[in-house]
Amino acid sequence: MRLPIQNITFILLAIILMGMLTSCLSRRRATSSVLKRENYHRKKGDILTDVSGTSGFYVSSGNLLTDYAGLLGVETSELKNEKLYRFINDWIGTPYAYGGTTKNGIDCSGFAAMLISEIYGKNLPRSSEDQANAVKRKYERQLKEGALVFFSFGGSSINHVGVYLHNGRFVHASTSKGVIISNLKDGWYYKSFKRAGAVK
Repeated sequence: MRLPIQNITFILLAIILMGMLTSCLSRRRATSSVLKRENYHRKKGDILTDVSGTSGFYVSSGNLLTDYAGLLGVETSELKNEKLYRFINDWIGTPYAYGGTTKNGIDCSGFAAMLISEIYGKNLPRSSEDQANAVKRKYERQLKEGALVFFSFGGSSINHVGVYLHNGRFVHASTSKGVIISNLKDGWYYKSFKRAGAVK
């Protein structure tokens, strides 16, 4: 029996939507293959962002803090924590993998927990929702480097997390591009932005 074209379209849209809503590690354990990203061969010094094309990453000047300052729209002198940006630069472009915690693939809550542990010496729970409950709430205008920003892509529960940097930018493990720097004010993120907080 052949399905009407409307039913096939509905099924395909449902599959796509389910894929989009799949986010960071929830309270259950799960495994996932690493995203295939053959078109994203990161060159040393390139900084991957949402607007990076498959062949055009952020152009590097060769100076780490200068590069990140330019990308974040701040003066180099405002970037006090060089260790943070070396950590980010080491992980930028790492593919996304649900439940992953290695350079072969990492998810958003795993990346946030690892960054906070290595840079700030503080421990976070594993899931993004638990992380949201473990931080001291902050208003958007109070955000400072190292704060966590939380999102809900579908539903009401927190299912994505990133680490705030400067000038509205945050670093996170995106399901589509892996570890990248994004702009909180971009419509896709801002409409799903739920809360923020500093690690206690």
